[in-house]
Amino acid sequence: MTKLIVGLAGNPNVGKTTVFNGLTGMRQHVGNWPGKTVERAEGHFKHGSYDYDVIDLPGNYALSAHSMEEIVSRDFIVDDGSDVIINVVDAANLERNLYLTVQMMELGANLVMALNMNDFAKKKDHIIDVKLMSELLGFPVVEINAKTGDGFDELLSTVEKQAANPIDTSAKLSYGNELKEHLGDMQALIEKDSNLLDVPSVWTAIKLLEKDPIVIEKVQGSSQKSAIMTETDKVAGHLHTIFNEGAEEVVANARYAFIGGLMAEAVKKPAVEKETTTDKIDKIVTNRILAIPIFLVIMYAMFQFTYTLGAPFQDMIDQAFGMLAEWVGSFIANEYLASFICDGIIGGVGGVLTFLPIIILMFLFLSILEDCGYLARAAFTLDIFMHKLVGLHGKAFIPMILGFGCGVPAIMATRTMENEGDRMLAMMLVPFMSCTARLPIYAIFIAAFFEANHGAILLSIYVLGIVVALIVAAILKRTMFKGLSTPFVMELPTYKVPSVKGVLLHTWEKVKGFLRKAGTIILACSIVLWALSIFPLGVEFGSADSVLGMIGGAIAPIFAPLGFGTWQAGVAIIAGLAAKEVVVATFGTLAGMEEDDEEGITQLVHDTFTPLSAYAFMAFTLLYTPCFAAIGAIKQETNSYKWAATMCAITLVTAYIVSFLIYNVGLLAGFG
Repeated sequence: MTKLIVGLAGNPNVGKTTVFNGLTGMRQHVGNWPGKTVERAEGHFKHGSYDYDVIDLPGNYALSAHSMEEIVSRDFIVDDGSDVIINVVDAANLERNLYLTVQMMELGANLVMALNMNDFAKKKDHIIDVKLMSELLGFPVVEINAKTGDGFDELLSTVEKQAANPIDTSAKLSYGNELKEHLGDMQALIEKDSNLLDVPSVWTAIKLLEKDPIVIEKVQGSSQKSAIMTETDKVAGHLHTIFNEGAEEVVANARYAFIGGLMAEAVKKPAVEKETTTDKIDKIVTNRILAIPIFLVIMYAMFQFTYTLGAPFQDMIDQAFGMLAEWVGSFIANEYLASFICDGIIGGVGGVLTFLPIIILMFLFLSILEDCGYLARAAFTLDIFMHKLVGLHGKAFIPMILGFGCGVPAIMATRTMENEGDRMLAMMLVPFMSCTARLPIYAIFIAAFFEANHGAILLSIYVLGIVVALIVAAILKRTMFKGLSTPFVMELPTYKVPSVKGVLLHTWEKVKGFLRKAGTIILACSIVLWALSIFPLGVEFGSADSVLGMIGGAIAPIFAPLGFGTWQAGVAIIAGLAAKEVVVATFGTLAGMEEDDEEGITQLVHDTFTPLSAYAFMAFTLLYTPCFAAIGAIKQETNSYKWAATMCAITLVTAYIVSFLIYNVGLLAGFG
C-alpha cells in the first residue's frame, strides 16, 4: 500500500467537513494540533492500493497570520509533508473562494480543486468551464457532490496522479508587470539564502510586503536580512508612490485582478442574478418582525420533540438499569460490596445514562439546525439585540448557541472573534448557555413539578440563560471590557438539506464525549459520593448522619435564602462543580438502592423542594460555575488562571442573585 497524506482546505461552509466525513466515515478522531488549541480532525481510509491519512484543516478565508487557524493551515501546507491539498470550493460563490486558492498557490501547494455545490451554481445560471479553469490554474479541478459522494472516485484518482507528479502551483500566478517585476527583485535576494527556500520565494516576498510578523522574524535570522529588508522597504515605498495605496492593498488588488481574469475566462454568469431559494427563505426567516418569533418557535419545537420522543426510551433504559442492579445485587453476599456496585456504580452512572435518549435527540436537532444553515441565521437575528443592548456584535452569539450543546467547543469557537476584548467577554457568557449536561437536572425537576408544561418550562430556562447572559454582557461591556467591537460581516451559508451521514457523525461525536464523561468523571464522582454516603459505617446510607449529609448540612444555610437550604441540595450543588450530570447522580445516590430509578429520584426531589424552590434550583444550576472541563478550556484559551477564576466568580454571583430574585419575588407574588 502506498501511504498518502492529504489536507482538506477551504472557506467555512463550503462542504469541507461533509467531504471529510464522506471520505473517512467513522474512521476518524478529533483532537488538537500538537501544542495548539486549534481543533484537528483526522481520518483514515483505503482507496485501491493507497492508504490515506486525511487532515481536515480549519476553515479559513486567508492564510495570513491574523489567527491561529490561519497559521496552523499554512504551517501544515509548508511543514507537515502532505502529498496533496484538496481545496474544496463552493461553485456558487467561486470568486470569493478563489482568494484562499490563490494564497495556497503562492505557497506552491500541490493542489487539486474539488468543485462542490455545482447544483447551486447551476440554479443561479453560472456556467463553469471546468477544463478551461483547470488549464488556467495549472492544476486539476474535479466536480463533486459532497452530499451524495458523486465525483469522489474521480477526485481520489486525480489526487493519486497529482501525488505521483507534484507541481509548484505558484508558477501559474500572474500579478501584473509592475508588481511582478518588483517581486522578482525581492525573490532574487531571498533565493541567495537556501534556508529561506523551504517555501516559494514569491510567497516570502509577498508576505514581507504584507508585513507578516512570522515571516519577518524568519528573515531576520537570514544572512541576507539587511539586503532583503532594505529592498522590501524600497518596493513598498515605490508601490505606494505608483498606486497611492499600501503594499498590502496592492497585493490584495493583484490577487483579485488574477481572480477576475480567471472568472471572466472560465465562468459565464447572467447579467442579473436570479433570486435563489435561500434568498426567498431569508426574506421570511431574517425578517425584522418575524425573525424572533420564528427563532422562539423553532427552539420550543426542538425542546417539545426532544422530550416527547425521548421519554419512552428513557423509561426503557431506566427499567434496564433497575433490573441490572437487582440482578447483580442478588449475586453479591457482602452488604458493602453490593452497595458499592449497585448504589455507587450502577446507581450513579446508570442514573445519568438514563437521560442519554434526551441528550442524543438534542444533539441531533442542533446538528440538523447547524448543518441546514439556520444556526447562523439565529445569530444574525439576535445581532440586533446584541448590538443595541450589549454593545457586542452578533458573531458572539454563535459560540453562545454552540454552548447549548457543550461549553468546551463553544469556548473554543470564540477564537473566530477578531477583537480580543470581545472574545474574552464571549467566553464569560458561554457558561450561561444551558448545555446538554444540565438537561438531566431539568428532566428530574420537570417530572417532579411541571410535567403538564414541560416544553414551556424548559424553553423558559433556556431563554432565562440567554437573557441573563445579555444583561451580564451589558454590565461587563461597560465595566471590564470597555471599547468598540470590531466591525464584521456575518456569513450566512446557503440553506441545504443536511446529509444524514453528516448529521449522524456530528451527533455521534458529541454523544461520544458524553459517554466518555460518564465512564470517567461521573464514575469517579459516583464512587466518591458513595463513599461519603456510607461512612461512618453503621449510619443509614446517604442520610443526614453520613459524611455526605454532614457536608451538605454545613453549607445548606448559604442556600436557604434561595429556597433550597437543605443538605441534599447543598451536596448536589458541590458535586455539580465536577460535571452537571453529577447533580442527578447525587440525587440517585441519595435515593438509595431500593429506589435507584428515575421514579425514586423524582420522589426525592418532590419531597425536598417546592415548585418555586425547584425552579430557583434549576436557575441556579443553569447559571452557576460550569464543569471542570469548561473551566479548563477557558484557562487553556486565555493561558491564564485569572480569567478562569473571574468566570467562576461572575457565574456564582449571578446564579445566587438570579435565584434569590426568582424565589423571593415568587414568594411575594404568592407562588410559595
